[in-house]
Amino acid sequence: MRSHYCGALDESLVGQTVTLCGWAGRRRDHGGVIFVDLRDAQGVAQVVFDPTDKESFAVAESVRTEYVLRVTGNVRRRPAGTVNTQLPTGSIEVAVTKIEILNRADALPFQLDEPGLSEAVRLKYRYLDLRRDFMQRNIRLRHRVVKILRRYLEDNGFLEVETPMLTRSTPEGARDYLVPSRTHPGHFFALPQSPQLFKQLLMVAGYERYYQVVRCFRDEDLRADRQPEFTQLDIETSFLDEDGVMAIMEDMMRRLFKEVMNLDLPNPLPRLSYAEAVRRFGSDRPDLRVPLELVDVADLVKNVEFKVFREPANNPKGRVAALRVPSGGEKLTRSQIDEYTVFVGQYGAKGLAYIKVNDAAKGRDGLQSPILKFLPDDAIAEIMKRTGAKTGDLIFFGADTAKVVNDALGALRLKLGDDLGLKDEAWKILWVVDFPMFEYDAESKRWVALHHPFTSPKADAMESFDKDPSTAIARAYDMVLNGSEIGGGSIRIHRTDVQERVFATLGIDHDEARAKFGFLLDALKFGAPPHGGIAFGLDRVCAIMAGVDSIRDVIAFPKTQKASCLLTEAPAPVDEKQLRELSLRLRVAPKTEGEPAAVAGDVKSG
Repeated sequence: MRSHYCGALDESLVGQTVTLCGWAGRRRDHGGVIFVDLRDAQGVAQVVFDPTDKESFAVAESVRTEYVLRVTGNVRRRPAGTVNTQLPTGSIEVAVTKIEILNRADALPFQLDEPGLSEAVRLKYRYLDLRRDFMQRNIRLRHRVVKILRRYLEDNGFLEVETPMLTRSTPEGARDYLVPSRTHPGHFFALPQSPQLFKQLLMVAGYERYYQVVRCFRDEDLRADRQPEFTQLDIETSFLDEDGVMAIMEDMMRRLFKEVMNLDLPNPLPRLSYAEAVRRFGSDRPDLRVPLELVDVADLVKNVEFKVFREPANNPKGRVAALRVPSGGEKLTRSQIDEYTVFVGQYGAKGLAYIKVNDAAKGRDGLQSPILKFLPDDAIAEIMKRTGAKTGDLIFFGADTAKVVNDALGALRLKLGDDLGLKDEAWKILWVVDFPMFEYDAESKRWVALHHPFTSPKADAMESFDKDPSTAIARAYDMVLNGSEIGGGSIRIHRTDVQERVFATLGIDHDEARAKFGFLLDALKFGAPPHGGIAFGLDRVCAIMAGVDSIRDVIAFPKTQKASCLLTEAPAPVDEKQLRELSLRLRVAPKTEGEPAAVAGDVKSG
């Protein structure tokens, strides 16, 4: 239907006749001459209708925004002074000799160049939102990212293998999406949270280097960087240790950022242990663009009168840390400090102590704070030394359980970086390694896997991890970019006896392990090689590269934060016949006074 794409026109075609197809963008009537910006998948070209061609001009007069057109005409240079340097095709235009309206368009619910559109409107009319330049750029960037990653992996001997979408529920991580089976009444498939077990089985099968661009599903509370269905670049290898896996992944990411953004990532990437990352930045995914760091001061305040400091300083699970804000004493008002106190309260902090450094040279006399009367001179001097505080600075303190202090000061650190313009604009990427193998869940009163239960402990913990789970270090590694975890992986357990011991440590007894993971335990008996891998959050990587805050802006048809699709109005009720075929019946929720009975969100097999 066309001879050229709009975006492919240039001065080499001047004097030639072309046929273009696309959507009508801006339409302008200048002194009897009609100009239309014709847009297709490759770009925009200006087409011109002259009133001397009465037939074409009459049709052009009826054209409105987003009409679908086919035009034929002659390519010519634009007159002097009318060149549009903002467009690749801005030096030429097409003088139309024939026009055909392929389809008309009703008035749009919003203009494609309208700023500040609500996300609800954008998602309801997603097919229109996707026409906008902003979304076109993002989706094309995503395509390019996937193409480069595929090419790299295939060039390095990786084989793409598809794994099942309907599998067994193994509720050890997030909540599964369940799919009822018609042929097995009362039984359910689960949509995969990841292909973890299948890719390990592929290693047992001898494929050695696997990858997959795969959809995954988690029924969990959503944020801007989470979706109920998301895309992973999933990778697994055999006969490589942590350094081997990380070296390949570093090289892949260096190529990706160089080709897409002309950005040179460090070689090698820096590494931080989990313990150091949490100690210095309050997070296992530190944003190194913010230069502020947490400093431990618990040993200095163990014997002070100030109970707020003394009690966590003497608690093995507590922490007292300081956060120095350069020039914070000069820049931050008391009302702003009060606002930060409210902010850290969201993370469980009961308050936010501070010291304002008016004159560092005067010692205690040059400081200002309600807590100074509780601190001895030697503690104050050492706090000033450790934090490197100078005149004009402000020192914030966190004192509570280690988790509360890390969460509160870690979040405050990032907020201060934004509010005070301290954040470096450079790209900061690193590996976080040496994660704890387990963490204790006080609610369920048992140990749980920090990553997943198939992660191998380090060699020096192999003989004792089940005796003292708190000391076990995992062979795990996360890649962190600008404060976001973009990839996480580990060396896996490849021995049945070790896997059974990990299950036992997690409170999964022999019978439960056999019932849930018997196929894996059996497979490990038949010559499973040492193996490990990683999964990258493709949506998150693309969002960061595109410079957007939400992964919904790099997904063609995303869900809302309530896990619904405004475009198709899913999820939706199904009819009674479908429920009967699945041997399901809905349970009716108790009727609230004054309201009609509602159907509950759960089902019963029957």
